[in-house]
Amino acid sequence: MNGIRAVVICLVIACAALVSPAAAVTPNWSALPVPAAAPPVTVSDLAARGPREAWATGYEHAADGPRPMLYRWNGSSWSRDTGFPGAGELGWLGKAQFVGDEMWVFRNRVGEGEILRRSAGAWNAVPLPQTLWTYQDFAAVPGAAWVVGEDDTGLKVLHYDGSRWTAQSTPDGVHYVMGITARTATDAWAWADTSSGATVLRWNGTVWRDANVSPPPNSNVHTILLEPSGRVTVGGSQYTGGRARTYLMTFDGHTWRTTYPPLGDTHTEAMVRGPDGALWLPVRSDRAFQSKYARVDGVRTTFSYGPERTNAIDVTPRALARAGFSLLSFGTVEIYGSKPHLMSERLGGRP
Repeated sequence: MNGIRAVVICLVIACAALVSPAAAVTPNWSALPVPAAAPPVTVSDLAARGPREAWATGYEHAADGPRPMLYRWNGSSWSRDTGFPGAGELGWLGKAQFVGDEMWVFRNRVGEGEILRRSAGAWNAVPLPQTLWTYQDFAAVPGAAWVVGEDDTGLKVLHYDGSRWTAQSTPDGVHYVMGITARTATDAWAWADTSSGATVLRWNGTVWRDANVSPPPNSNVHTILLEPSGRVTVGGSQYTGGRARTYLMTFDGHTWRTTYPPLGDTHTEAMVRGPDGALWLPVRSDRAFQSKYARVDGVRTTFSYGPERTNAIDVTPRALARAGFSLLSFGTVEIYGSKPHLMSERLGGRP
C-alpha cells in the first residue's frame, strides 16, 4: 500500500511539473467600490503609501473638455477629493508620487503645467516656469522634481530643487524624452528617443549621461522601475517579424539580464514590485468580464483574474501600486450599453 501511495504522489508531482508556468493561476482579486465619476473617464496613475493611504488620478471627458479627477483610499474605502486648487476647472491630473510626508501630483491646468502638493491636509500649487506644448512625464523625490516635455524650440527637461526651476541639457542626439523616474535627487533615470533608437539616460546630480543600457534591437522603452536596493528593471517592447513582444531588463548592481516573459505585447508602464517580491502588471484579458494580471518572478510567469463583473465587455486595470502587504489596482470597466466608468481591485488585505 505504501508503495502504491508513493507512486501516486510521484505521478501528481510529475503532472504538476508539466503544467506550463504561464498557465498557472494565483488567487483572485476582490472588487473595491469607487464613487462614480462622469463617464467616460481616463485613469492616469495610482500611488500608495502603506495600506491606509493611496491616491488615484485622471480626468473626466466633459462636453467642454477634460476635468481633473482625484480619488483617495483610506484603507477601507475610496472617496473623491475636490479640495485641490481649481478642482472644477478644465484640465487633467497625471502622475502622483509620495515625496516624504507629502503627496505630489502633476497637473495640466488649461494648458499650464503645475505641481499640486498636499502637506498637512492642505493643497498648494507650484507653477512651472514656462508653458510646454507637450507635458510628457513627471518625477519627484525629496529635494528634486523633473518635468519633461517639448515646446516650440524642442525638448525640455525642467528641474526643480525645492526653490527654483532650471532647464537641464541632455546628451547630443536625444530628440525626445519619453519618461522619467528618480530614486534620489542625485539619481534619476529617463528613457528617450534618438536617431538610432531608444536609449536610457541617467542623472548623477550634475549632468545627464548615457546610462550604457542596451535595449534589444528594434525596441522601445515603456518604463524604468528603480528600487532602494539598487535594483533596476527596464520594461518595453521589441519588434521582430512584424510583431511586438514584451521584454524586461534587470540590473542587479553588477550586470544586466534580459528576459522575454510570455506577456505578448503587454505595455509595462503599470509594472510594480509586489509585496511578495515579484513583478506585477496588468495584461490584456482573454475574458471580457474580468481583468487579468501577470506575476513575473524570475523565469516563472503566472496569471490571476479579477472578480467577475456582470454584463462587462471590457475590464481594464490602468495602474497598480503596492499598499503594504496588498496590491491595489485602479482602472475602468465598461458595462454593456454604457460608457467606461471607474473600478478598483485589491489582492490581499481584508475582503
